[in-house]
Amino acid sequence: MKYTISGHEKFSLRYPWLPKAIVALNINPCIFSDEDQAIVEMGVGKNMVRSIKFWATSTGVIEKNGTNGYVATDFGKTLFNEDGLDPYLEDIKTLWLLHWNLSVVNSSPLLAWDFLLNRWHEPEISPSFVLKAILEHLENADPKPSETTLRDHLSVFIHTYFPTRGNKGEIKEENLDSPLTEIELLQKSGSRESIDDTGKLEPAYKFRREEKTEISEELFLFCLYDFITREYPHESTIAFREIAHGHNSPGQVFKLPETDIRHRLEGLAELTDGYLSYIESSNIQQVRKNNDLNLIQLLEQIY
Repeated sequence: MKYTISGHEKFSLRYPWLPKAIVALNINPCIFSDEDQAIVEMGVGKNMVRSIKFWATSTGVIEKNGTNGYVATDFGKTLFNEDGLDPYLEDIKTLWLLHWNLSVVNSSPLLAWDFLLNRWHEPEISPSFVLKAILEHLENADPKPSETTLRDHLSVFIHTYFPTRGNKGEIKEENLDSPLTEIELLQKSGSRESIDDTGKLEPAYKFRREEKTEISEELFLFCLYDFITREYPHESTIAFREIAHGHNSPGQVFKLPETDIRHRLEGLAELTDGYLSYIESSNIQQVRKNNDLNLIQLLEQIY
């Protein structure tokens, strides 16, 4: 599998960037193909222009259009146009949607997201331990990324979801604009001795695996249907275990307990007017797709 590891320029996502990308594209569709012009029009440095393009593309807000230009996707326009559903990125449901899109890219997925959300089964996330596991996972990759590149990429993942704090516990200014820290997916769990050459203590983290009431039923439905259409485009039934534990599933990406997932699925028929339904018996637990839904309409229903 080909992974995306670089492009963020070591910057995690910041609050103004996605709306800024949409505004800039509406004025100049070739803005991201001319870095010098982008620096002038967007008022940021070259590395930050590249990072904005990386995050706007990775979150599904913009996409390449031909050889030179980019365009806002229907998802991006629906959310961040001037008359959009959340043009200033103020709703926590939008943050969960952005997390979802970052995590479920099928073509060249973000390595740290794909590995940690789907393949990491240890109770804690310690940088040196994860780095060792990723290096082993990529042992036969060609070309093989450098350890420094992987370490930087892993650091971006952590800083995207957990704010960096100084010695006295204050949040450092350069991390205030990392909006996905608000979903509190990643929590500090303590410290562990590093397995690198230094042997120093390093922070340890864990995923928050509890029920998440801020993920509304409509938001869960949007992501569930997106999962079904991405992973099972020709299937009419999807097993519960795939929804809870399958690669890039809502259960894995949101780290939801099975009881929470099952409770949400039980209300599918009413929520979708029978387009989706959940069937559970002594030997069957599955979602049945009885008719097609429209993702943009599902997105609008979230708000």
